[in-house]
Amino acid sequence: MRNRVLGAFAVFVLLAAVASPLAAQGKKNKEDLTRRHVEGLVTDASEQPVNGAVVQLKDMRSLAVRSFITREGGKYSFYNLDVNIDYELRAEHDGVSSPTRTLSVFDTRRSPVINLKLEKK
Repeated sequence: MRNRVLGAFAVFVLLAAVASPLAAQGKKNKEDLTRRHVEGLVTDASEQPVNGAVVQLKDMRSLAVRSFITREGGKYSFYNLDVNIDYELRAEHDGVSSPTRTLSVFDTRRSPVINLKLEKK
């Protein structure tokens, strides 16, 4: 009888050990469906990448603004964005700015690429 109880307990522990990572995996996938990221390049009028440009991401629900300074190659990225919120993106460098671009809730891409081009007014 004691061996049966120990055997049942061992099976229970084994199933719990296997099920726990699977449950966490399912939860992670569910969370991923509500989040996305955006990335892109900032270029000047002659299509050259601009290092050190400031890219601003504006949350259109809360009006909070996040900033990113472009890296080598003019690259920027913003992570952990809510798929149910519209965002506006704009770049600035040395007094020159890009037109404002919108990342809409209707854009269903998980990792959209939005390139920003600096233009003199």
